[in-house]
Amino acid sequence: MTSDTSGPDRPPLAPVIPMRAFLLRYPTRIPAPRVAGLIASALCAAAFLFTPLTYAQAQKPRQPIVLDRIVAIVNDEAITALELDERARFAMKQLAQQGTTPPPKSVVERQLLERMIGDRVQLQLAKETGLRVDDTDLERAIGRIAEQNNLTLETLRKTLEGDGVPYAKFREDIRNEIVMSRLREREVDNKIVVTESEIDALLTTSASEGMRSDEVNLSHILVVVPENASPEQLQGRRARAEQALGQLTKGADFRQVAAAFSEAPDALRGGEMGWRPGERLPTIFYDAVKAMKPGEVSGILRSANGFHILRLNDRRGGAATTAQGPASVQQTRVRHILLKTNELVSETEARNRLLGLKERLENKADFAELARVHSEDASASRGGELGWILPGDTVPEFERAMNNLKPGEISAPVRSPFGWHLIQVLERGTQDVSKERRRLAARQTLRARKADEAYQEWVRQLRDRAYVEVRLDER
Repeated sequence: MTSDTSGPDRPPLAPVIPMRAFLLRYPTRIPAPRVAGLIASALCAAAFLFTPLTYAQAQKPRQPIVLDRIVAIVNDEAITALELDERARFAMKQLAQQGTTPPPKSVVERQLLERMIGDRVQLQLAKETGLRVDDTDLERAIGRIAEQNNLTLETLRKTLEGDGVPYAKFREDIRNEIVMSRLREREVDNKIVVTESEIDALLTTSASEGMRSDEVNLSHILVVVPENASPEQLQGRRARAEQALGQLTKGADFRQVAAAFSEAPDALRGGEMGWRPGERLPTIFYDAVKAMKPGEVSGILRSANGFHILRLNDRRGGAATTAQGPASVQQTRVRHILLKTNELVSETEARNRLLGLKERLENKADFAELARVHSEDASASRGGELGWILPGDTVPEFERAMNNLKPGEISAPVRSPFGWHLIQVLERGTQDVSKERRRLAARQTLRARKADEAYQEWVRQLRDRAYVEVRLDER
């Protein structure tokens, strides 16, 4: 478990996990892309065979009624028209409820299909690498969703079913969201590099800018540019962005234009990014909006991911993060044993192994020796020692469990995005950490600033490496 590349011995910083609108997914397996046409033919044939015919009608050739068809192939899986239609109807209903006139259904379908392809390649990678979410973690997540909405689990189930959402499919959607969140942490967030020189530069800039203490409410349109795009592709992508900007310049509603043109995950929410601290925006975004007034729209911005258009919805002042606050904070000296889960080691097996180790520790076994033998963290060679931990240094699950322990006490098995832990607090103390805390805040700011763009770039590369065949226009 690492906090970043500059501190490989510390637990990771708490990840930023974006919330996304609920959309149904119905994965359909097929043997391989080469037989997809046979499946489509079989669907047509079945529809033909089971259509009632009179004797006279039977003498005349009739076109088969297509019950379903394949609209895209992603590696060895198919996305069907029924899946896409279900999600499109749900998305258009959401837009209407938000007061946004939905674009044509064909536009919504094309937007959603690209997102479904992106989700599918992520879920396939998670499956190939053994990333799983067991039922215990799933039920905890659903319980938190119910609690946040002031509902009981039973009321949540009835509410979903009343809206026409089968509870089983809701559970599977949440499971997929958790899987993709953990995949992002593993493949993107934990690989973000923040150098000491970048921290020094940010702290120097913050002294003159007040650490960008204002908060901004933004909406966003993204036109993705493929990796290694040809000049023709680049020109076509820019033309799409210019078309969107042209409609906005003529007074079109930003939400509707975003729903029609944007290829970002928030497109069908009108491109709404919500409130963001200025300090955590990508530099290209902050530089564009710092001189804008609420209601204004930026020009076309170019980044590694593509072309962006921003709308500043509102701005408000915030407390400057350069404020030093109390000089002394509590810190904890801690050690742990980490077991990771994969396709060979299930959640239950990892937890039971730690329960066995905890029993040995209660019978006077040496924690450091067990950590050297069993822990799968880089700290194993030091007996599991992580050193002194400050608030915010670790993921929330680890920090909550650590804070509930007394010195010398050993936790029950604790689940974090990185696996299962046994945690022991060695001692606690206070220290003047004003300088260290400012550097930690700057490190977290830089990580957050890089995270979204790095994730979008990673998904784009993953999609480009996959075998994808789009059949949406085939009727």
